[in-house]
Amino acid sequence: MAKRKTLKSDIARIEPDRITVHGLDLAQDILGKLNLGDMAFLEMTKRIPTPQESAVFNAIAVTLVEHGVSANAIVARMTYTGAPEAIQAAIAAGLLGMGGGMASGMVSEARKTGSMENAARMLQEAVPDPNANIDLDALANKIVQSHADSRVIPGIGHHFHVPTDPRTGRLFEIARANGFEGPYVKLIQLIAKRAQETYGQVLPVNAPGAIGALASELRLPWQIVRGISVVARAIGLVGHILEEMRDPMSREIQVRAQEEAGSRPRDA
Repeated sequence: MAKRKTLKSDIARIEPDRITVHGLDLAQDILGKLNLGDMAFLEMTKRIPTPQESAVFNAIAVTLVEHGVSANAIVARMTYTGAPEAIQAAIAAGLLGMGGGMASGMVSEARKTGSMENAARMLQEAVPDPNANIDLDALANKIVQSHADSRVIPGIGHHFHVPTDPRTGRLFEIARANGFEGPYVKLIQLIAKRAQETYGQVLPVNAPGAIGALASELRLPWQIVRGISVVARAIGLVGHILEEMRDPMSREIQVRAQEEAGSRPRDA
């Protein structure tokens, strides 16, 4: 009989008088010293971020918190109305309704998942070693040409924010100010430039593209990038549910949907 694998986790240790997270004492080393973004960074990298990393990571997370009265916010509100005793169910319902987060490419990507993840994957697979000497402009052109059939490039273009995504410029400013304007940021900017030249359309780097680049600069693996959006969006959904408690709209949505959908002719 094969020996069973020992169950083990190095993340946290819970003792009667002490809790440690990645070797740090929760009460003495973390509480009052790390903000929520820093704690998330610690969980993902097993270390406390530098002040510069903290600024960039927190900018990514804050960008992702709020998306307005989107489909997943409405789902969260409606679920809360149906089961107000289980706020966690409403938050979970909203998270399950997440797509890639925001639009990407020359057509809407709202129904496709992982736009940030796809951008980070594209960049990290193109530049596996950020310290290597690579012709980024030639690489950008190659990437654009490889997407010629679909004309949908992860992290490039937006269906609503035209000609620029207001979040992108500020994210790049924060990256620059903290020393993270490296090969991934430069590459996504060059991809946008080459895509506009090739396709003859205004195709800015969108927020998911900027976030994918910044996450890559922070050396976060592309496979976990979508998780940042889940964490941040949960906070936004809590805000929507609180507003629903105080100034509800879900019952109005339900009544109007029943009235308007129910009064529609069968052959319409």
